[in-house]
Amino acid sequence: MADAPAPQAGASLTDAIRWDDDGLVPAVVQQRDSGQVLMLAWMDREAVERTLASGAAHYYSRSRQAPWRKGESSGQTQRVVEIRLDCDGDALLLLVEQHGVACHTGRRSCWFHGVRDGRIVILTDPEVSPDALYGA
Repeated sequence: MADAPAPQAGASLTDAIRWDDDGLVPAVVQQRDSGQVLMLAWMDREAVERTLASGAAHYYSRSRQAPWRKGESSGQTQRVVEIRLDCDGDALLLLVEQHGVACHTGRRSCWFHGVRDGRIVILTDPEVSPDALYGA
C-alpha cells in the first residue's frame, strides 16, 4: 500500500482512518503504563466517535454485528488515554488504563497463548472466572 496517502496532520480522526470494506478498523489495545498488549478489537465510525466523546473504550462486535462498550456486561472497563493512527491510516492503537481484566476468559490480556517448539502453550491462568464476569 505504498501509494496510499498518509494521514494528514489536522484532519479529523474519523476522516483520516482508511476504513475496510465493512467500515471497520482494527484497534490494538495496550496498557498505557506497562505497554502490555491487552487485546485486539474492531471499531466502526460510531465506536470511534463514542470513544472520543466519552473517554471510555467503545468497539464493534463483528460476531454480534453490534456496538459495545468495554465493560458494559463484565464491569472490566477501559479509560482511553491516547489514540494513535498508524502510518497507513488503517489501524489504531489505543493506550488505555485497564480496570480489571481485558480478556473474556478472565485473563489480564487476550495474548496468553505462546508457542513452544511449534506447539501452543498457555502462559497465564485466569485471574477471575468468566462465570463471575458474565454469569453462568
